[in-house]
Parts: sequence; structure tokens; C-alpha cells
Amino acid sequence: MISVHLYSDSIHIPIWVSDLESFRRWMLSDESPEQTPVFFLAGEVWIDMSKQQLFSHVRLKQRFFEVLGPLARKQRLGDFFPDGLLLTNADADLSGNPDGTLVTSESVRSGRVRLIEGAIEGYVEIEGSPDMVLEVVSDSSVEKDNDVLMDLYWKAGIREYWLVDARGERIEFQILRHTSRGYVATRPSGGWRKSAVFGKSFRLTRQLDDLGHPDFTLDVK
Repeated sequence: MISVHLYSDSIHIPIWVSDLESFRRWMLSDESPEQTPVFFLAGEVWIDMSKQQLFSHVRLKQRFFEVLGPLARKQRLGDFFPDGLLLTNADADLSGNPDGTLVTSESVRSGRVRLIEGAIEGYVEIEGSPDMVLEVVSDSSVEKDNDVLMDLYWKAGIREYWLVDARGERIEFQILRHTSRGYVATRPSGGWRKSAVFGKSFRLTRQLDDLGHPDFTLDVK
């Protein structure tokens, strides 16, 4: 039996889900949960049924999508996909839904990333090593994002891991680069962090909107 990490409420996991391949079949079937972050991480299923915080999670992810999607297109890098994409890497025994994923055209051409077609139509999954993944930390994902995924994304050979935590008074924004011994955080310079993947530097700041709620700006230079 595999270990299942389940946060609040309940969800049915078929008894035949016992390894990475059976997990993938479940996730690509009509039985899989919709709009619920589910990961298979080194033999364990992690399911987060908690509600996403509107400002420090949902809005924050949206600001990254608004900047990184157009930037990837403008630089003709490839595509930045928001959450909902299924990423699988067999070497890392990993499958799940990152908060954001950059897949460059070069990675597809070289075979580092393979686009997997669904049984009916279109592409439903990517397999291999994308160039960058984003995770935004919530109260229920601290261990997963900071420890488990840190290790498995590295084993998957993902060049950059962007890790953001805006729950506290101070924003924690890291661009972690892949090295032979693990991920190493890029050193900030005046609040800016350099991404080798995008060839740009980024700065994340927080302010209040007209209603007094947290809002965020991702600057690029």
C-alpha cells in the first residue's frame, strides 16, 4: 500500500493506484479529482483539499502568469503554462500539477520534454524535464514545496525552481538553480534575482489594492 497525504475533507483514490504509472492513468481518467492539486511523490500520493487563499495564493499566481506568459512568447522561448498541467518525470518518481511550468521549444526539440497526447484528442501531459517550475507556498503545502518537491524537482533535472511564500510580513521569493549537489538560491542584488532560463532579473513586491487587500507586482529587467 502506498502512503496518502490528505488535507481535510475526503476523496476517493482507486485501490489500483499503486505506483507512478497507475497514478498517471488515474489522473488522465474521468475518475480523477478536478481542480484539486494532486501529486505522486516518490511512492506517496499528496492531495491538498484545502481552499486556496484568495490574495496570497490565487492573486499571487495570477501576477506570475501575467508576466511570465507574455515574456516567454516575446522572447520566443516557448510556453509558460499555469496550474492544471500534468508533469511527469519517471527518474524522480514524480507526477503532479505545479503552480506554473515553463517548457521551452528547445527542450521539446531536444527530447528533454515530451508532449503526451490524450486518448481522445489534444495533449494532456508533459513528460521529462521542463526548464522551470513555480510553486506558491500555502499553509498546507509547506513541507511539500520546501522539502519534498525541492528534492524531486532537482532529481528531475529541472533547471530552475521558483519558490514563493507571501503568507507572512516579508515575502520570500527564491529562484533556485540546479547544480550537481542540489538547488542553490541565486543571490539577490538590490532586491532583484537573476534567472538564467529567462535571461532576465526579477523583483517581487507587495502593496495594497483599493480595498486594502494585498496585491503584487513582478518587475522584470
